[in-house]
Amino acid sequence: MTQPAPGSRHEQTIASLGARIVAGDIPVGTVLTPESLGSSRTVLRESIRVLESLGLVQARRRRGTIVTPSSAWQALDPRVLAWRLAGPDRLTALGDLSELRLAVEPVAARLASARATPAQCGELTAAIVGMAATQRSADHDEYLAHDRDFHRILLEASGNPTFAALSGAVAEALNGRTAHDLMPHNANPEAIRLHEEVAAAVRGGDAAAAEAAMRAIVEEADAAVQRVARA
Repeated sequence: MTQPAPGSRHEQTIASLGARIVAGDIPVGTVLTPESLGSSRTVLRESIRVLESLGLVQARRRRGTIVTPSSAWQALDPRVLAWRLAGPDRLTALGDLSELRLAVEPVAARLASARATPAQCGELTAAIVGMAATQRSADHDEYLAHDRDFHRILLEASGNPTFAALSGAVAEALNGRTAHDLMPHNANPEAIRLHEEVAAAVRGGDAAAAEAAMRAIVEEADAAVQRVARA
């Protein structure tokens, strides 16, 4: 499917409708019409195609386009995740992503200890150097970019393409913390140290250490989100 151009009217309509559906502002079972949404028929038709591919709506014969329940959504699509993280169940969404990461990233680290290439080991180290250099502004985009790089490279280094395919979901979890003020201004030194432990264990082929340190990273991130949320 051809993606609408960023910033186009179609893309704006998709983003607006998607966010409203995910937030529950447009309830399950609602029939979408140009009249009810204040949109032209052409723009709505093109937007519906994208939303239907994400499972948010379904075209039904003689009934029109119906908003579907969350069980039908493409839950790992980065757009759906971003809309969830922007909505009222943000902390639940982050908790869901933490559970996913706990199921995948420690195993990916273990596999990477046997499969990572020298180039990937170097890229992991470079990402950590970048995180350390920007740790006093950890709630800014530069730190976020290095953090995303680390987790993407680790998933790719697992050698498992299905794990690598989850890098977008992990990136949205990291994006959500920064975008919604759930990231501390100064990075936790323990988090930086744990990233270094993962990289060292991957380089050294220590599967158990890589898995344990990666598990600790995800658990620390989840605990940090809960602390900020309570505060």
